[in-house]
Amino acid sequence: MPHSIIHPEGWAPAKGYANGVLTASGILHIGGQIGWDENKDFVGDDFIAQMEQALKNIRAITEAAGGQVEDIARLTWFVTDKAEYMARQREVGEAYRRVMGKHFPAMSMLVVSALVEDRAKVEIEATAEIAKA
Repeated sequence: MPHSIIHPEGWAPAKGYANGVLTASGILHIGGQIGWDENKDFVGDDFIAQMEQALKNIRAITEAAGGQVEDIARLTWFVTDKAEYMARQREVGEAYRRVMGKHFPAMSMLVVSALVEDRAKVEIEATAEIAKA
């Protein structure tokens, strides 16, 4: 099989998408993660809380594929409010380090007018390279 679908144990089913796809070569593609938990319940409407949860989801998918945070090579952020992101840089950094430590992959950020889930303020997708055993 050319790839495996990665779905952390205990998470609500992903319908119409995959949380992660691990290729035979060890590249893990993580679909956009938002600020909801494993039951698809939003952790709140605060930008920082949603951002931290999205990163926790990315970490959980990476670990479910047999990797660790340091395997994450790229993050792409989609935010709906540039001004809020810029005004809360200190909090962004603190929340980021709580989840990702001092690992800083290549990153891009795009400001978008909206996300598919109306309550979502941020969506983050990732790419990781999982070492083959």
